[in-house]
Amino acid sequence: MRAVVWDGRKLRLVSDAPPPIRREGTALVRVRTAGICSTDLQILDGYLGFRGVLGHEFVGEVIDGVDDWNGRRVVGEINFSCGRCPTCQASRRRHCPARSVLGILGADGAFADVLRIPEANLHLVPDEIDDRTAVFVEPLAAAFEAAEQTRGYAGGRSIVLGAGKLGLLVAQVLARRGDRVEVVCRNDRARGVVESLTLTPVDPRSATRGADLVVDATGSEDGLAFALELVRPLGALVLKSTVAARYALDLAPLVINEITVIGSRCGPFRPAIEAFARREIAVAPLVDAVVPLDGALEAFERASLPGALKVLIEAV
Repeated sequence: MRAVVWDGRKLRLVSDAPPPIRREGTALVRVRTAGICSTDLQILDGYLGFRGVLGHEFVGEVIDGVDDWNGRRVVGEINFSCGRCPTCQASRRRHCPARSVLGILGADGAFADVLRIPEANLHLVPDEIDDRTAVFVEPLAAAFEAAEQTRGYAGGRSIVLGAGKLGLLVAQVLARRGDRVEVVCRNDRARGVVESLTLTPVDPRSATRGADLVVDATGSEDGLAFALELVRPLGALVLKSTVAARYALDLAPLVINEITVIGSRCGPFRPAIEAFARREIAVAPLVDAVVPLDGALEAFERASLPGALKVLIEAV
């Protein structure tokens, strides 16, 4: 089996990886399309010390598992919980202290011909959603989570830092609920993508302070400090960045201005699937390239370039 493996020092594409073996309660999925996420790139910089097959954004076909779903297209939630502990019993399964996370923590991921995933994590993909859209369900779910966590700020002025893959999904979801959304853009290309999504681009030097809500999706340790400059007193900051580096930040303004800081991670798949089925969220402008699995190492190089958007890997 082909797989993209990180050993802590080198990223390799291997052709002889052992295929996963199905266990009770799990399914085997043949991957059709997978997306390179900023978290994948942060893992290469040491995030969480992960070793194994990378990748957590995918759409694939069930080949061994849920009987009624064999041969059907699916996407999958990435947190594998125990289902028994107090956290899971309190419906906080994605924060299970014993969890593993697909391609991120203790579980091989989606940059491979086949992956193993708990059956309970699977969601069917409607026929009207194509593979290159369905692969965005996981990050779009994360965008919906940010909107759910900040319902008290809906309809206000929101600034999104980071005109990348996740930032542009978050911006679309916030605009969909009625926020006046501005996306900070550092180059003309980003500005063009933002405008193509009918969102409002702003230059970082002219971004107006006093926003009700600021979302940091920069993937940089500098993003939070900039977000803190832009938010109004009694406003909110949402941290959507996965950063391997450590923050160095004066926290006094958070106290003085009574800022609410919200960590935001994974989210609900159902609203994301429904939004794609209704064609409410655009992802085509976010795709930089589609590369076959055999070219995965080159795909990672392209995804790591400054300003790169989504690079997809197709297991052809």
